[in-house]
Amino acid sequence: MPHGKPAGIRCVQLTHDLRCAIFGLPERPACCSGLEPTAEMCRANSDEAMQGLILLEAATRPDHS
Repeated sequence: MPHGKPAGIRCVQLTHDLRCAIFGLPERPACCSGLEPTAEMCRANSDEAMQGLILLEAATRPDHS
C-alpha cells in the first residue's frame, strides 16, 4: 500500500490464514519489519490480539485527538 494502510482496512498483503505474504522480503515496509511483537500485543489468543490491534490502530491514526 504505497501511502500506508488506513486504520480499519485489511492489509493487502495479509493472506487468508492471517500471515504476511511478503514476510522476509525486501519490499516489506519498515513499519512492519521493525515491529517486534510483545506478549502484551499478542495477548492470550488471536481474537484478543486482533482486538488489541484495532485499538492500537485507532489510537495512533493521524486524525486521532
